[in-house]
Amino acid sequence: MSFNGPVRIEPGAIQGVVPYLKENGYRKAAIVADDRTYEVAGKRIGDAANSAGISVTTTLILPDRQGDVIADEASLIQLILELRQEASEIVIAVGSGTLHDIARFSAYAVGIPFVSVPTAPSVDGFNSVGAPLILRGEKKTIGAIGPSAIFADLDILTKAPSEMIAAGFGDMLGKYTSLFDWKFGSLAGGEPYSEEVADRTRRALQQCVDHCDEIGSRSLQGIEILTRALIESGFAMLQFGQSHPASGAEHHLSHYWEMELLRSGRRQVLHGAKVGISCGVISDLYHRLAEEEPSLFPVEHRETILKAIRDIPDGNRLRELLAKVGGPTEPDRLGIEPELLERSLREAHHIRPNRFTLLRAYNERR
Repeated sequence: MSFNGPVRIEPGAIQGVVPYLKENGYRKAAIVADDRTYEVAGKRIGDAANSAGISVTTTLILPDRQGDVIADEASLIQLILELRQEASEIVIAVGSGTLHDIARFSAYAVGIPFVSVPTAPSVDGFNSVGAPLILRGEKKTIGAIGPSAIFADLDILTKAPSEMIAAGFGDMLGKYTSLFDWKFGSLAGGEPYSEEVADRTRRALQQCVDHCDEIGSRSLQGIEILTRALIESGFAMLQFGQSHPASGAEHHLSHYWEMELLRSGRRQVLHGAKVGISCGVISDLYHRLAEEEPSLFPVEHRETILKAIRDIPDGNRLRELLAKVGGPTEPDRLGIEPELLERSLREAHHIRPNRFTLLRAYNERR
């Protein structure tokens, strides 16, 4: 898969949205946002588009009973119906990960493109083609479309809530274990692998770790580095055609926790916050397995796998990095009690049965 559209990551990038619409001949656009992201960026885009003679309709996605905007059937139907009713020609996703997932699937469902306008550097999925959706209470990633253009305005992103910036850093930190699981799956499970794409993801991760202090201080440079890394991780997934470079057992734990919170009627937690914490949990487990259960690793690849585990920072180091950017570091900070944590470590590998992670090998060992 390739991406040929413009990517603007700079102060004032939002000003490029309407010229892009005009240059490509769009006359009827739809903005999808929530109450907050509409005030942050959606209203400005809508006003500018109307002034330029482009008809704009705005869909504010309604929250669920817990007050969360989630990418479930209700949100999808809300947007799809309005897109069809208004005969919209393009969708402008104004928000963070969940709003992008709602927009990308809805645009795909009605056969029109969408434009990405992130309002917080919180996830690496802005330019993904997969839409993680909650369908009948279960988390499923459905193939859809990527954006035709990305306008990441650093004036907006530097003012994002601190917890969302920390979540974006946590989503990047998760690449430590996702890259290992991808390598492990290729050696022990015959999964497809690309060293070129792995290196691309690794460089983006290292940029974030090297500039952890700037990200934590929310400097312009730090937020630009984090945003570019998140988008680069998305491009790595596009290049490979699957989510392997950026999603392993740490994401499976995160999805498991998300579904449990939904089932029990509790408020949702930021995706990247869950991923950052679960990365530390998985790192602790994998380092322990390297010492105590080396028989999990095929003999012919054992040394390669053991070295790859040694290259993962230990859980304490990962938690130090999360603390530096002001993010939560322990599961209980997210309401993940010990019983749920233990259960997720036993069962989360079932969420992606097509992935051969070390967590899966550990749970399926004879």
